[in-house]
Amino acid sequence: MKVLVPIKRVIDYNVKVRVKADHSNVDLANVKMAINPFCEIAVEEAVRLKEAGIATEVITVSIGNKSCQEQLRTALALGADRAIQIETDENLDALNIAKLLQKIVEQEQPQLVILGKQSIDSDNNQTGQMLAALTGMPQGTFASEVIVEGDKVNVTREVDSGLQTVALNLPAIVTTDLRLNEPRYAKLPNIMKAKRKPLVVMPAADFGIDLRPRSTLLKVTPPAERQAGIIVDSVDTLIEKLKNEAKVIS
Repeated sequence: MKVLVPIKRVIDYNVKVRVKADHSNVDLANVKMAINPFCEIAVEEAVRLKEAGIATEVITVSIGNKSCQEQLRTALALGADRAIQIETDENLDALNIAKLLQKIVEQEQPQLVILGKQSIDSDNNQTGQMLAALTGMPQGTFASEVIVEGDKVNVTREVDSGLQTVALNLPAIVTTDLRLNEPRYAKLPNIMKAKRKPLVVMPAADFGIDLRPRSTLLKVTPPAERQAGIIVDSVDTLIEKLKNEAKVIS
């Protein structure tokens, strides 16, 4: 069974994000970048399927400029077999990303596509669902458990009311939630081996897709500074401030 794992290059989740002075975007200068945490969980799940003898090959794919090869090599060090970079300098929206991934799915014919439910930068939670719609493949989103049995995959997904298990016919698409697994750290020998694993670069223009954006980024602003709390001397004073200053009661 072939497993395809799309990954995204994002700012490391430990880094405090800075906004550019002109509010045009986030400042990426000299910022540590990493694999999106949800994508890292997807890589781990695919590698575990291979270690269990269920998957025979794990392919990872990323869309971006040459810098995203760093994250692809990391995925290879974590256990992926080969990597594909779709090269573009454009900041693509979710639909265009899904269309490019559709072409890779058609090319590679994986039995399972595992990807993070969302990225921590845009937080859209759209690509997996759009890819499922474009390919016509069944989808199991927000997965906290994935069990492959024959020609089906059982996905336990986190929903508002608790847990829901769906049985999907393969090929299928699964998006990962945080509680699916605990990603491993890449060992030094595997990091060295990853340098020799195949990484193919494919220009996005070769896919013949109209990559013009459907949305426009107008402005980026940091969240409002949290105000310091105060101590009041009586219940009457608290009620007065909640009513007249905070305006949360009437």
